[in-house]
Amino acid sequence: MMKFEHRAVIKFLSKEGNTPTQIRERMLKVFGDSSPSEFVIKFWSKQFKHGRESLEDDPRSGRPISAVTADNVEKVKNLILADRRIKQWEIARDVGISKERVHEIIHEHLGMSKYSCRSAVADFVPAHKGSNIGVSRTVTIHKRRTLTAPLTAPPAVFAA
Repeated sequence: MMKFEHRAVIKFLSKEGNTPTQIRERMLKVFGDSSPSEFVIKFWSKQFKHGRESLEDDPRSGRPISAVTADNVEKVKNLILADRRIKQWEIARDVGISKERVHEIIHEHLGMSKYSCRSAVADFVPAHKGSNIGVSRTVTIHKRRTLTAPLTAPPAVFAA
């Protein structure tokens, strides 16, 4: 059961005039181990008896829980697309978030990863190597034919 639902039950039973101990006993019978602790029941029972109506937590001051917002994801994406060699610390400085959050945005939200030449060669399986060699030979043969052919240019180029 969710915190919100537990608080609703505590509120109802408190408004009926039950003590926190009675509320705890009733919740243990119904919910078993998933019922809130005695401290939580006392806290919320006291809150509701003093006139509180809201079941939600009070807003807290300070930094937001996460720096990963749609706006920050878009900023990081634009910086990377503008300069693919930009460092994570430079992105963190420009956007105003930590390097760890930049790393999370790049890898988890944008699905980007660094792909070096070494890993590209290691990732080829033998079947791919053979097909790439065939493509390479075709390109080489085509280049040789075009290089050995006589150079011809439109007459306007040589006319002075």
